[in-house]
Amino acid sequence: MNFATATFRLTYGRCYCCNSNQPEPRALHLVNRGAQPAQTAGESVLTFGYKASAEQFAPRELLDFSCYAEKCGFDSVFISDHFQPWRHTGGHAPFSLAWLGALGASTSRIVMGTSVLTPTFRYHPSIVAQAFATMGCLFPGRVILGIGSGESLNETPSSGMAWPEPKERTGRFRESIELIKSLWSEERVSFHGQYYKTEKATIYDRPERPVPIYVAAAGPVVAKLAGERAEGFICTSGKNPELYRDTLLPNVNAGLAKAGRGTGSIDRMIEMKVSFDTDGERALRDTRFWGALALSPEEKMNTEDPLEMERLADALPVERTAKRWIVSSDPDEHVEAIRPYIDLGFNHLVFHAPGPDQQRFLKLYADQVLPRLRRFGH
Repeated sequence: MNFATATFRLTYGRCYCCNSNQPEPRALHLVNRGAQPAQTAGESVLTFGYKASAEQFAPRELLDFSCYAEKCGFDSVFISDHFQPWRHTGGHAPFSLAWLGALGASTSRIVMGTSVLTPTFRYHPSIVAQAFATMGCLFPGRVILGIGSGESLNETPSSGMAWPEPKERTGRFRESIELIKSLWSEERVSFHGQYYKTEKATIYDRPERPVPIYVAAAGPVVAKLAGERAEGFICTSGKNPELYRDTLLPNVNAGLAKAGRGTGSIDRMIEMKVSFDTDGERALRDTRFWGALALSPEEKMNTEDPLEMERLADALPVERTAKRWIVSSDPDEHVEAIRPYIDLGFNHLVFHAPGPDQQRFLKLYADQVLPRLRRFGH
């Protein structure tokens, strides 16, 4: 199944609040996207990003890694927005919005964003709209708001709220997108939704072009919503191939069709779970820190305590913790394992590495893997 992707364009944007004209970086290709014709597979361009693992590293260390990623030639950096990490021992959870400001000021080229932030519980959507409008002014053309419907691990401990059923979570999520878009395009917004309200609210500092919204989905309903309302779609690797081929991507396309948008009008982004090292045993061992990702939904259901999540994950054998990851010491073998995702139509690959030595990973990947992957983008 082929899904068209859009080519990248160098464009210019003026920020209302700073009146500055700056070229947009290569990785952001969203200007008038809905009006662009679908691109053929031969015209597609791949974007390669780095996932800044906020659950694993302290903010200063994570900032250094991400600046190094830019030097290594990565096009984007995305950070998770966790209030709590997946494990207590050695875990971290820096505040993503403060961190993104530091990253923008410390870099000049990479596109940056959240993968993902939940705009429905810890944050009111209007505050998310204000925060990202400000970042859009400070770093024109370099900011993406990646959003998802949330996890109890982050929302319940920080607020004491009871975790709602999926229907309410999806309803809140859909409504939050409408409110954020309204605040970015209108003034004195009085919004009276089922879950959120504003009264004559105005975001006074906002970029000339709204910050692109990327929607993360693991099922058909939100995948279709991404196609209807978002500039990008986000999912993660390592799941059954049928999920991407038969459920997620077709529903993104269904949403595009419903909204009258071309198939090339959305960025198809996937977080690639990869553990690559010239030492194969090391690559395998590195996956242990992220053992929680191998737990089934039933195993981690209603688990909101990082200590309990850690206990469940540490009980897994390393062979199982590695199941969500592409583990390899051979670059050609590694690229062949990634290729099916490109063939499905994903054009923005954000690489998440599990090991403690992120600089080693970034250098190895830039030298041995990215040049091979770039051959698929032309």
